[in-house]
Amino acid sequence: MSIETTAADEVTVLARVAAMLRELLEEYGLDDAEITMDTTFHDDLELESVDLVALSGQLREHYGDRVNFATFIAERDLDEIIALTVGELVGHIVTSLRASA
Repeated sequence: MSIETTAADEVTVLARVAAMLRELLEEYGLDDAEITMDTTFHDDLELESVDLVALSGQLREHYGDRVNFATFIAERDLDEIIALTVGELVGHIVTSLRASA
């Protein structure tokens, strides 16, 4: 089932992003971490910048050019990136997918 047939809703996107994050966290033995809209990439998941690069690649692979993670991150200062939540990313993805629909 493609993202187009399920509509770009937060629940669907959160599930997809959580799956991507669990894949990244697997190498740290943290793939059972609870991932919600309020989960932060830095404090809760302890992701490093290299992990965000890997996540960016997964997002591009899944969503193509419709979601630009690099632009999303570039618009933030360091404190905002450190405080970034999964929900903020999900919101960006949903907005991007709706804009490209």
